[in-house]
This record gives sequence, C-alpha cells and structure tokens, in this order.
Amino acid sequence: MVFKLASGFIALASLAGSVLGGATYTLSDSIVGTDFYTSFTFEAIPDPTDGDVTYVDMATAQSLNLTYATSDTFILRADDTTTIATGAAGRNSVRIQSNNAYTTHVAVFDMQHMPQGCGTWPAVWESNISNWPDGGEVDIVEGVNDVTPNQSTLHTSPDCEIPASTTQLGTTVGTDCDATVNGNAGCGVQLTEDDNSFGPGFNNIGGGWYAIERTTDYISIWFWERGDASAPTDATTGASTVDTSNWGTPAAYFPNTDCDLATHFDANNIIINLTFCGDWAGNSAVYAASGCPSTCTDYVNANPSAFTDAYFQFSSINVYE
Repeated sequence: MVFKLASGFIALASLAGSVLGGATYTLSDSIVGTDFYTSFTFEAIPDPTDGDVTYVDMATAQSLNLTYATSDTFILRADDTTTIATGAAGRNSVRIQSNNAYTTHVAVFDMQHMPQGCGTWPAVWESNISNWPDGGEVDIVEGVNDVTPNQSTLHTSPDCEIPASTTQLGTTVGTDCDATVNGNAGCGVQLTEDDNSFGPGFNNIGGGWYAIERTTDYISIWFWERGDASAPTDATTGASTVDTSNWGTPAAYFPNTDCDLATHFDANNIIINLTFCGDWAGNSAVYAASGCPSTCTDYVNANPSAFTDAYFQFSSINVYE
C-alpha cells in the first residue's frame, strides 16, 4: 500500500512445481461487528501514498457515519456528500490498524463489499509501518479505479525476490519485492483467474473470503467467491481451527526460495484503508488507462455522489495462530 506505481515487468506464472506446507492453526482473534472498534486503532494521519484524502479519528468517523457496526457487520466508508474545493483537504475517509500484530498466522476476511468508483484505492494489508519497508508488507486486497483483477503484492527491504513461475492460480507481474526499486512496484500477483476478485464484480456477487497464511517458508493468499461450493468450510464458518493443507492451490504464492521471509518480515498489523488518487490511482497514465473521466483529483473533489458505493463491509476477520 505504501508508495507504489505500476510495474512494467510481466511474467506469466505456471502451475509447475508444488506448494509446500499447510498446517493446522487455532483461532486467536475473532473480530465481528462492534469488535472492530476495540480491535483496531483509527489512524488520523497524513496519507503516506499522497492521496486526496483526510483520514479521520474514530469519534469523527462515527459522528459522520463513516463507520457503522451492528452485532454482525462493520462498514467503513468515505464521505459521499461533500464537494471539495480545489486546494482544500481531501475527501474524508478512514484508515484503521489492528492493535495486535502477527508473525506466523492465518487471517480470513469475510467481506460482503469493497469500495468502488473512479479514483478509489482500497486496500487490506499487513505491515509494520514503524519499520517500513524493513518489516515487510503484504497487500492482500488492493487495486485502483475499479480495474480488475485484484493484485496481491509484497514490499520489502532489498534482497527479496519471488520466482516468475510457481504453483498458483494467479499471474506474477513482478519478481523483485524491494521497495527501493521499480517505483516500489513490489513483487505482485494478479488474480487473473477471477475478475470477481475486485471492484464491482466482487460486490455484484456479494463478495467472498480472502485468506492469508504467513510462515517463514511461504506466504499464500486465497480468494473464494461467496457462492463457491469448493470454499473450505473451516475458513468460511469461522471454525475454532483451520487446516490450510485442505485449501487447495492459492491464488498467490510467495515462497522463500530467493527471499528470507523470517528476516524480511516483522510482526505485522492488519491495516484497512480507503484513499483516493495518490501515487497509484492518481498516476496520470494509470488513471487515463482506466477509462475514468477528467483528472483524478478534479473528479473526486467534484463528484461526492460517485462514492455512494465506496465502502468496505466486513462480516468478520478471524485470525489463527
């Protein structure tokens, strides 16, 4: 999520080789509904990605109805009523960071909706911001301007690469994870097997489940659509334990073959945020290629009603260790 631009390198992944590992994990954190308010800290900080956004604190988010919780759902959204004057602070939105940090773990995100609209840049990710990039970053859900599919990406300190070809469903679009090169494109995998993995397509099917397994040997990311009969029931039901060896081929797979994951990743927090424009969504070439109108900042500032659907809706986040 931090300072990234599109990468020019594209390498096709294959299904050669086999995925290592798979293990049983026990539920350590179950975050549902109002739990989001006690499990996360609202970060009213300047946007590190130079977005056209103002992140607000929890009290402001609640008073402006930018977050809303019931017993079984949590919504995080951006302002969709205010026209922003040229040169004024950006559109109000929310960024939250988990109070707990995790090393070896599995996290399952049950999402019914993600932000959509031109100029939007939503992300669900894990990082240690106080030690970025040395502490590592894993982008689980990320994209801009409704362009599909989802991209999952690692950003690290130098000397971390992933193979161009491995056992995964997605397509590798960059192999050098080093945040100091290639405009911080990182080593990314696009979920090309499923256009419903991001944006309006995701929302039209009622969302689904994203999951990450992080170990010192590999990092795997899965996506299952809401109606996917093959989705593992331990992941989708919030079971007390999960066994990732039964979850099938991941959408994105990052092995430690050319990256010592143990030294490139600290204990990381879960971060969820919605920004606008900025270094990626607002990049002039990226924005123009998406088919969006005007310039990114002008469009976002002048069209609040375009962001009625710019919201996350979570049923739960379950973390296993």
